[in-house]
Amino acid sequence: MKKLELIYSIVTIGGLGFAFSLPLFVHRGGEDAAPGWQEFVSPGTLTEAHAFLGNDCTSCHTPHIGVTTSNCIACHANDEELLSQPETAFHASVGSCVGCHTEHQPPPATLTSMDHERLVAIARSRGSEPEHAWINQVLSRADSLRLPHARLTPQELTLDCASCHANEDPHRTLFGTSCASCHSTSTWDIPEYRHPSPMSMNCVQCHSAPPSHYMGHFNMVSKRVAGIEHAEVTDCFKCHRTNSWNEIPRIGWYKHH
Repeated sequence: MKKLELIYSIVTIGGLGFAFSLPLFVHRGGEDAAPGWQEFVSPGTLTEAHAFLGNDCTSCHTPHIGVTTSNCIACHANDEELLSQPETAFHASVGSCVGCHTEHQPPPATLTSMDHERLVAIARSRGSEPEHAWINQVLSRADSLRLPHARLTPQELTLDCASCHANEDPHRTLFGTSCASCHSTSTWDIPEYRHPSPMSMNCVQCHSAPPSHYMGHFNMVSKRVAGIEHAEVTDCFKCHRTNSWNEIPRIGWYKHH
């Protein structure tokens, strides 16, 4: 029994010694000093976006520090499309990339995991600037704030949602730019929302017809299917129901777009 314990001890000490000496050996001799060491220490495969890097760990990692923003900037600083789009322009002032972008995750892995709390931290770090001073003021009285709904936090209230999501606004700014008054960052769904009465005749205030309704398809197909001879494109209520656009009165479910 003692012999078996001795063997286990030797193997354990040898393994620990190898694990502790490998980083030092690689640090002194360079990443090519120990061929194959990347596979030994890799926590998992890279996502498709970074798969071309293979086992070149130093492309993203700095020895004894980890992933550094400077390594990310080396490749992405000149990404004009990223910095010119309203919804992604904030990347120009982000201090850390790993908060939202992580690698080596179990499949199916995605490179982006949006963390709005980090955006709050960025905004708060600018609180000393005159145009951003209100952010710290809001957070300082967070406990006494009357939030629009329970799914919103005081931190999220400081975010300017429209600055990133303007191009995705299905309301076409008809509801203003205060997205947080109805939405939260965890989900865009609004459990409390109740559609106006099915008898409402002012649908176009919020909805627009599909492009086909402004062409021959509306007269040749849509009106004939619904059996409404004199319907106008703006008379949504004559052919559609509020629970589903594809449920046509007297016809049932009909999807023809």
